[in-house]
Amino acid sequence: MASGKRSIPNTAAGWIISLALIAIVFLAFGQAVRYPFVSYDDGDYVYENPNVTAGFTFRGFAWAFTHVHAANWHPLTTLSHMLDCQLYGLQPWGHHLTNVSLHAAGAILLFLALRRLTGSIWASAFVAAVFAVHPLRVESVAWVSERKDVLSGVFFMLTLLAYAHYTREKRPAVGRYLTVLIVFGAGLMCKPTLVTLPFVLLLLDYWPLGRWQSVKSEGQRARSQWSAVGSLVAEKIPLFVLSAVSCVVTLYAQKQALEARLDLSFMERAGNAMVAYVTYLAQMFYPVHLAVLYPYPENGLKLAPVLLSLLFLVVISLICVRWRRRYPFLLVGWLWYLGMLVPMIGFIQVGLQSHADRYTYLPQIGLYILVTWEVLEWLGRWRWKYGVPGITGAIVIAVLVGCSHVQTTYWQNSETLWQRALDVTSNNYVASYNLGSVLLKKGQADPARVLFQEAIRIKPDYEQAYVDMGSALMLTEQTNQAIDYYQKALQIRPDLAEGWSNLGSALLKSGHVAEAIESYRKAIAIKPDSADMEYNLGRAFASKPDWEKAIASYQAALKLQPNEAKTLNNLGVALAKSGKIDGAIEQLRAALRSNPNYPEAQYNLGGVLAHQGQSEEAIAHYQEALRLKPDYTAARQQLLELGVTPPK
Repeated sequence: MASGKRSIPNTAAGWIISLALIAIVFLAFGQAVRYPFVSYDDGDYVYENPNVTAGFTFRGFAWAFTHVHAANWHPLTTLSHMLDCQLYGLQPWGHHLTNVSLHAAGAILLFLALRRLTGSIWASAFVAAVFAVHPLRVESVAWVSERKDVLSGVFFMLTLLAYAHYTREKRPAVGRYLTVLIVFGAGLMCKPTLVTLPFVLLLLDYWPLGRWQSVKSEGQRARSQWSAVGSLVAEKIPLFVLSAVSCVVTLYAQKQALEARLDLSFMERAGNAMVAYVTYLAQMFYPVHLAVLYPYPENGLKLAPVLLSLLFLVVISLICVRWRRRYPFLLVGWLWYLGMLVPMIGFIQVGLQSHADRYTYLPQIGLYILVTWEVLEWLGRWRWKYGVPGITGAIVIAVLVGCSHVQTTYWQNSETLWQRALDVTSNNYVASYNLGSVLLKKGQADPARVLFQEAIRIKPDYEQAYVDMGSALMLTEQTNQAIDYYQKALQIRPDLAEGWSNLGSALLKSGHVAEAIESYRKAIAIKPDSADMEYNLGRAFASKPDWEKAIASYQAALKLQPNEAKTLNNLGVALAKSGKIDGAIEQLRAALRSNPNYPEAQYNLGGVLAHQGQSEEAIAHYQEALRLKPDYTAARQQLLELGVTPPK
């Protein structure tokens, strides 16, 4: 189907298709709006990040551009999370709604860009619809942390659309080229994997734009094809420069993530890449058993699947090259797929996964183009070509919508998410660990311990599983065993701040105050921006007791996390113990302003006021503490000593 052979359809058809794309996106993923945040990365990206939860502020704007966020530099993505917090606070529905809406916008823009590039409305609509509702999109849309996918997708499609407008002019205008450059730069600031987009534009120059054959010098005869290609490459040098800068920034930002938890040789990573390419291709046609994380095989890949995958990729590549003149969209779609996956395919290993559904978000568009245009070519020779494709296409989209709707249900909470991963994968120590952590937070220590033990069995050097196993043992009052697990974790990874902090808490509980203080100090040295660790150090000093050092630690914690009620309460107690009564009252009142329903702060303020002879106000605070916590024996006793009969 050559470009330029058909007129662009009327505006009404475009509006109808755009509205249909919105409808199917919300049918497939709309239920995510009812779901909470999940425990996997959403804390880092949103609800545990004070720079984000503060909303859209000038200080936050500056922070987004000058700091690495979740091992990435993607300031526009970070700003979008801040804007959500400004609009919705920490209500998950708003954050999910933004994700779904951005994905719908991306699907519409893809349709408009392909229609502009190819002149084919229905083929463009079908590609956009498959992109919109394929089950492999669920991870990118239903996971708030993957805002970078859907937001960068919008800018990717905008770049394609801007490039289509730029190239369709007889004399391309500088202003239109600058639009392409600016939109592409914005996309890189959403997710740096867009670095391959200039190569995609070169592919589009080949087909459907046909610019490889049509570039001409000023007033001269047509150049040779390779000279034309050289001119097109030169045209994109500013885009390549932006890509190079983004690569450098990304490598710096991901330095910690690149310090491999997986010690893989280049050949192992290359072998996994070959298998991943074929896996994504298979999942496109048979999207079942999808999971949030597919672990890298602990014993490595066998040689046979690697060689078969490589052979398959080579054969398909040769076929596309061989038929490039008759079916140019085959080569374009295939190279789009292969090329756009390069940053995520694993040659540079980041994270614990062998592959991930989210990595297909933009690369698989190339495959959709390849299949759609090839099918249309075949049907062009068929007598029933006008009715059957429409019916078949509608059935395909309906099936994909249903599959995506079902897959989205697994994202309804952290427990269902990780349970699903365990159900459809094997030896998934990451899923075992994360499901155990979810259960531990719910107070289910025994099943959590079973899962942590399974994670350790699969991967004996998985330090985080040892840490959480220690926490599960602490929950069941097995302090000595917990200490052993914390120490094992620190033997594996001595720079694990959480391990030192948790070890400090276990030592403090077992009465080893000096050792606890030393552990907390090591934790703070590794992670100096942790308010919780400063707070814990203050608790350790208070148990000595060393009130002056406790006060200093609590104050340091408040600098990092102002208005934290528990820290204000403990600081108030420490000030009272050191004789600084006015300061104690001030801090305890601040704790109650931060959290009026804090029975311990009510009780402590009552105690300080009673000591100052302010009995009436002290009684009021004791009574409020007892109202909030009816079994608060100490508050009941203080009321009796003040001659007040507490309620039964």
